[in-house]
Amino acid sequence: MAIQTPRQRLANEKWAKKNEKKLGKPKVKAKDQASKLPISKPWVIGLLFLLIGGGVLQLISLLL
Repeated sequence: MAIQTPRQRLANEKWAKKNEKKLGKPKVKAKDQASKLPISKPWVIGLLFLLIGGGVLQLISLLL
């Protein structure tokens, strides 16, 4: 990476401020968004229902 002179740094800061006013401040990603599941809650519930229900049926068939 090239070393910036103080003059370049000031010019970059000035440009960044002007650009921020034009585009608005960037959105900061919250940690909550990073911890979200990649699939929706109904799909998780459906999969759990199938897995647990299958296990229960398997246990019933073993006992009978």
